[in-house]
Amino acid sequence: MPGKPSESEEEYFARQEFERRKAVLVESQGRAAEEERLRVLAVSKGRCPKCGAALVGVPYRGVEIDKCSRCQGIWLDVGELEQLATGDTGFLGGIKRIFG
Repeated sequence: MPGKPSESEEEYFARQEFERRKAVLVESQGRAAEEERLRVLAVSKGRCPKCGAALVGVPYRGVEIDKCSRCQGIWLDVGELEQLATGDTGFLGGIKRIFG
């Protein structure tokens, strides 16, 4: 003859259900954030992070750096600063010491 569940049993199952729902919510939020990140990357590829204008590749010391067609900002991809500042003790060497 099954008896009435005790309060501790009800609390246990309520906590289990809460944790399950919380895990589902965290997972869906993570998926949504990743989808948003990929959407933003697709839209902004080849665009200036500052003003959104098109970036133009400019060769400099054997490295193609990105220059904004509107605000004239210079943008470096991963590893380009190291390539430009190799053996340089001037301005680029100082920038490499600060950010490298």
